[in-house]
This record gives sequence, C-alpha cells and structure tokens, in this order.
Amino acid sequence: MKPTYGVPALLSFFIPGLGQLIKGQIIKAFLIWAVGGVVGFLLVWTIIVPFVIWAWNVYDAYNDPA
Repeated sequence: MKPTYGVPALLSFFIPGLGQLIKGQIIKAFLIWAVGGVVGFLLVWTIIVPFVIWAWNVYDAYNDPA
C-alpha cells in the first residue's frame, strides 16, 4: 500500500504535531507540542501582555479626570 501524506499534513495544519502522531512519530509530536507551548507562553508574556498594559495605560490617560 502506498503511504499517503495528505491526511497527516492536513491534521498538522489544524493541530501541530497531530500528523506526526498519526504517522507514529510520537517523540517528534511531543517535541512539537513542547516547543509550541514554550513559544506560545513566551509570545503571550512578551508581546500580548505588554500590549494590553500599554492599551490600558492609554485608555486610563484618556479617561481619568485630572
């Protein structure tokens, strides 16, 4: 039987690492999840949280009476 790569690729498109898990590459799937988790955590704390704090600062400066 000829192996197909379309289904694992499609699964990985929606859930990173799932295609590797379906193909039996368990360690690679867990590494993708671990790296993705670390990158996601750092992204939240280095880009999103400072932006929210900055946005609140601008909003507060605009609306708070002197």
